Amino acid sequence: MQTVRDRLWIWGHEAGAHNGNYQLPGASRMTPMEAAAYLRVPNALMIALGDRPAPPFAQEMIAFLPLERVVWSIIGDSSSSRNDLEAVLGLAARFPNLIGAIMDDFFHAPDADGSISRVGLDDLAATRARLHAAAHPLDLFTVLYAHDLALPIRDYVALSDVLTFWHWRAEELSRLEENFVRLEGIAHDKRLLLGCYLWDYGASRPMPLELMQHQCLLGRRLLREGRIEGMIFLASCVCDLELDTVAWVRNWIDEVGDAAIR
Repeated sequence: MQTVRDRLWIWGHEAGAHNGNYQLPGASRMTPMEAAAYLRVPNALMIALGDRPAPPFAQEMIAFLPLERVVWSIIGDSSSSRNDLEAVLGLAARFPNLIGAIMDDFFHAPDADGSISRVGLDDLAATRARLHAAAHPLDLFTVLYAHDLALPIRDYVALSDVLTFWHWRAEELSRLEENFVRLEGIAHDKRLLLGCYLWDYGASRPMPLELMQHQCLLGRRLLREGRIEGMIFLASCVCDLELDTVAWVRNWIDEVGDAAIR
């Protein structure tokens, strides 16, 4: 029987990737694999930030072999310019715990040409087809923010396998449940992961502990109800900064991690 822990993920960046930004209280040295071990979660997403890490990724992937499931970015954060599809496809033949590829910061406000995404629909369909035809099939994960729900995203959502859902600013979390219902109206049969920030990146300040607790308690209920597939904690590179939210999440995982989902 699946446990809560089985459905938990760490969002990973290179060690120190956020140092000097977001008014964090110190410099991190923690790697994604160390963060997974520290929180005692069995799954990780590895995301390029500022085009780092650079391919090939096999040596980085070796560190993740103890984990159950790994997802690697083919499109990194908004400051990353590469498309790493070929490199990630090359990993599939070597690493059976690689189960998907993710596109971060995928949607944006309409540009001069009316585009709302970093990859057009035709290229997106081709990308998904290639992932499904990999050495072992890989799922296509897409990052979706609450503010993206106002955009015409249905055709893009239809070409994703898994949606990860985020609220960029902590102040938006008062509408988390309401926004999740809106997402369900668009996502239909798509698998969903709830993204939980450990720091309020949108406002460059600590995540209020009561909002961290709200995310986790709602996430567990959504898991029990079968409405989400899992929860993601972001990010690995704040887990050694002695944040109240990280300490609370670690204790919460210890308390509920081995409980059956239903």
